[in-house]
Amino acid sequence: MSNRMARSALAAAVFAIAAGSAAWAQDYPSRSLTIVVPYAAGGTLDTVARYIGNSLSEKFGKPVLVENRTGGGTVIGTNVVAKAAPDGYTLLMGSSTPLAINDSLYKKLPYDPKTDLKLLALVAASPLVMVVNPASPIRSYADLIAEAKAKPMSYASAGIGSPHHLFMELMMSIAGIHMTHIPYRGTLPALTDVVAGQLPVMFCDLISGLELMKAGKVRPIFAGTSARLPVLPDVPSAAEVGLSNFNAASWLGIAVTGGTPLPVQSKLHDEIIAIVKSEAFKSTVDKLGMTTMHSGSLEELDAFVKTEIVRWGEVVRVSGATAE
Repeated sequence: MSNRMARSALAAAVFAIAAGSAAWAQDYPSRSLTIVVPYAAGGTLDTVARYIGNSLSEKFGKPVLVENRTGGGTVIGTNVVAKAAPDGYTLLMGSSTPLAINDSLYKKLPYDPKTDLKLLALVAASPLVMVVNPASPIRSYADLIAEAKAKPMSYASAGIGSPHHLFMELMMSIAGIHMTHIPYRGTLPALTDVVAGQLPVMFCDLISGLELMKAGKVRPIFAGTSARLPVLPDVPSAAEVGLSNFNAASWLGIAVTGGTPLPVQSKLHDEIIAIVKSEAFKSTVDKLGMTTMHSGSLEELDAFVKTEIVRWGEVVRVSGATAE
């Protein structure tokens, strides 16, 4: 076969594959989808995943199931999606933890967040608030430092490598204190033990802790943000307590298995972005103390993930945290 004939055959094959993928995307989805949440039910990711799942189900006319796969600091659930068939039927309700933090937190991951997963859209940012049991003598950031220096203390988190974990470790490195980390499988189980007085303190996200704060079942000490949160106007910001350039917040996003055909990625991307831009979604996340995030193109999201892996790697380094 001549070079010209070979090039023509290759071009024809590429065209056939592209045409087949486009036709597949037109028929997608032809069955139910699953959104895997690597955290326990009831937390931030679970709540947002169910909202997006219901919205996609209405749009596609197909069931969208939400499956909570906890454990391993989000690694177990995330790996389910990373190793799933690349057909767009298994999605991940991800966050900065499985899609960026774990890359540097673990010496060896069973998946590569840069290749085995594909971020389709950013959906929201979730600020964290430090809370204590209301019976605790700790009423301020200064009290926490003094208490931790005076006696051994432990703290709860939503899991190894969660922003709740890393930002506590970072804060301790800045303050020059030490507390023992007690990881849980999600924010709500950790909060339950803080409410019960089993552990004194933790960083929690607003969706899990806001109503408990309002009810006086946990006491907010400060918001891990540069300015006060509108939903907690009486709670000082990190900047106000002396933690400058400290921004304790995590981002949430939907990802799919790496290698999923581009037309399917694009279809999901467009539909999820439409949901995120809706006033109904914005109203929902506003009430939860979060803010919506607007995604760029799929190529820009690839660049975002790579940048976040580097940024969080620096947080992991400074905090000294490790999952090993």
